[in-house]
Amino acid sequence: MNQEGRLTHAGSRPGIFLPPGKGRAYHKGGQTGVFKADGDETGGLYSVSEWSFEANTGGLGVHINDDDHVLYVLEGVLSVFMDGTWHRAERGAFVLIAAGVRHDFENREPVGVRFLNFNVPGGFEPGIARAFGAA
Repeated sequence: MNQEGRLTHAGSRPGIFLPPGKGRAYHKGGQTGVFKADGDETGGLYSVSEWSFEANTGGLGVHINDDDHVLYVLEGVLSVFMDGTWHRAERGAFVLIAAGVRHDFENREPVGVRFLNFNVPGGFEPGIARAFGAA
């Protein structure tokens, strides 16, 4: 930490600019995840990805992760399961799924949904690559 109490990083990382729709894409069924930054790009601190689920697309099933998921719905409606309850997350909704919480998300609507996903700490992409058969 520096004198102001802010985190500092050994070495430096370059900034990242990606035009709309760009990043490392993974597809499975009606789900597409586009990773904007993860791993060495973020110093392992976080992962940023944009997700789209086609109409009436299920999730991965109820599961638990060791990282926090922070979701922000960009368009459509995302159904989110956590703490034993399904929630209807409309455009502009914020969802924090803490590490260790059983959760799932899916699109139960007749139109697509898009949302941003931030994972803390980073390192989320390799697991998605394995789950989606890309690794």
